[in-house]
Amino acid sequence: MPQSEVFPFPALVGQEPMKLALVANVIDPTIDGVLIRGEKGTAKSTAVRALAQLLPDIPMVSDCPFRCHPERASEMCASCRRRLEAGEELPVEHRRMRVLDLPVGATEDRVVGSLDIEHALKTGEQRFEPGILGKVHRGILYVDEVNLLEDHIVDVLLDAAAMGVNHIEREGVSYSHPSHFVLVGTMNPEEGDLRPQLLDRFGLCVEVVGIRDPALRVDVIKRRRAYEADPRAFREAWRPQEQALREAIVRAEDLLPQVEVDDDSLEVIATLSVDLGVDGHRADVAMVKTVSALAAFRGRTEVRDEDIAEAARLVYPHRLKKTPFEEKILSEEAVVQSIRRTREEQAGRRAAAKKKVPI
Repeated sequence: MPQSEVFPFPALVGQEPMKLALVANVIDPTIDGVLIRGEKGTAKSTAVRALAQLLPDIPMVSDCPFRCHPERASEMCASCRRRLEAGEELPVEHRRMRVLDLPVGATEDRVVGSLDIEHALKTGEQRFEPGILGKVHRGILYVDEVNLLEDHIVDVLLDAAAMGVNHIEREGVSYSHPSHFVLVGTMNPEEGDLRPQLLDRFGLCVEVVGIRDPALRVDVIKRRRAYEADPRAFREAWRPQEQALREAIVRAEDLLPQVEVDDDSLEVIATLSVDLGVDGHRADVAMVKTVSALAAFRGRTEVRDEDIAEAARLVYPHRLKKTPFEEKILSEEAVVQSIRRTREEQAGRRAAAKKKVPI
């Protein structure tokens, strides 16, 4: 489908947690991806492509296969860095953020790319054919039915998403290139789950189901019919909402470095993880990044408790421990109570400290 005919992101009915998780990951790609679990036909792939269409064009080195950023060395391949350091003026053009699909049967070479070993041994020069991780640099990687991928392929994807680098080594010959991207995986739990170790490495997770409210389902039907009847007119009608959301995301990206999570809020997050029985520390790190992205998206540089509660719904569900016969469900009441109790304890400590100060 042509980019101009992608369904508008703001026109999607419902599925607010999914849309918020996607926006947060675009604002801060280091959140390490979104896992969307649920039934088919709930606008998962439509939302991803609509979000990419919504975002502004990005600057890139026009003759680089990795679409490197023309100014940020951390997002450049070795070749572009050498050219920049040599004083060369890199050719620049602006293009849409790319969305790539990863087929379930993809081989490791197709994902990471391939090295021409024979050429390297004969000439000493590296000849690299970029794989999906090279082509998706500074884009969005959409993996449908991620639970059906081989575990080592999922490991490769998650490693690249976390480090922002794809490293290939074959027969003693190695090659690295930047691979910064937003990872979106979808799955139907009825077809099998990911191993807990892999689940934990997705920054956020949301459950999606078909809308149960008849009135909202009618809205879905009406909007889809209007879109199919005249895609251009439908997109034009939603353009103001798209523009407003685009501007909010751009502002949030600029504001994000200024967002501060104070020590009291860090304690709230750490205590919340302990109260929910979450293992490891990835959840804590993901919470800090997510609350910061949400605060920036709301136009603030300070984090509030509502940001923490909202982020908890995205960060913790896939990290809760399961019993052999039952999957634990995140309790929003438990989240609110944990936040409130920690804040009350903090207030109590401050009050006690004031009493000890001599007059």
